[in-house]
Amino acid sequence: MIENKVSNMIGARKMTIAEVAHLTGLSYNAVANIYYGKTKSIDFDTLNKLCFALDCTTNDIFTYIPD
Repeated sequence: MIENKVSNMIGARKMTIAEVAHLTGLSYNAVANIYYGKTKSIDFDTLNKLCFALDCTTNDIFTYIPD
C-alpha cells in the first residue's frame, strides 16, 4: 500500500490547497483530490509539480507500506 502524506506536507508548511494549486498550476480540485486521498493514480508531471511546490522529494510525500 502507498501512504499519501501530501496533506501532512501541506500542513507542515502552513500552506493551503489553493496556494499549492497556484504554485503548481494544477486545478484546486486536482490538489484537493490528492490532499484528501481520493485519487487512484498520479502522473509524473503532477508529482514533479507537487515536489517543486512543497520543496520535497517523492519519498517525503509517498511511502510504501507492505500489505
